[in-house]
Amino acid sequence: MRPEPRGPVAGVVLAAGSSTRMGGRNKLLLLLDGEALVRRAARRALAAGLDPVVVVLGHEADLVRRELTGLTLQIVVNADHAGGIHTSRRAGLAAVPPDRGAAVVLLADMPFVTEQMLATLVERYRDSDALLVVSEYAGEPAPPSLYDRALFEEIAGQQGEGRVQHVVARHPGEVLAVSWPAAALGDVDQPEDYERLRGPGAGFGGSK
Repeated sequence: MRPEPRGPVAGVVLAAGSSTRMGGRNKLLLLLDGEALVRRAARRALAAGLDPVVVVLGHEADLVRRELTGLTLQIVVNADHAGGIHTSRRAGLAAVPPDRGAAVVLLADMPFVTEQMLATLVERYRDSDALLVVSEYAGEPAPPSLYDRALFEEIAGQQGEGRVQHVVARHPGEVLAVSWPAAALGDVDQPEDYERLRGPGAGFGGSK
């Protein structure tokens, strides 16, 4: 039996980190294809039809906010961002309007996550009765993930990036996994990551 229609899905872009391994540079301000990583992630979330798109800022919030000028976003500043990624995830989910039944959470430092990937998570959610739709890259779990509102409180209570997998384990019959090529898993944590992503042939399909 086909599930009941599901309403609009929000987006939550986590962009509050301190870039501690980037040698003093804020990785979210680094350019790829002429665009700051944070803007790239937010723009793709909008292009995927996520509504609203909440961007959680923290470290150098004013500088990062400037890179988002002209985009229709809901900005949240997490004053506790140094406490870990779970504090930003909590702040982002708390800002999702109550009439949104789900949210896709993505990281601003994963430049090869495309709008098509985000839209696919939403499509799988709408075509099922799943409470979670998670991403796997050649079998390795990583963001983005879609969470039904029924799990917001449970997800927000988890500490650390990998801890969300504990929630997945507790709901085995309510999880859908979407597989992506391993090449889409590139992120930017260290200077060499950035140089590699900028190199010839770097990247994974989809639009800029």
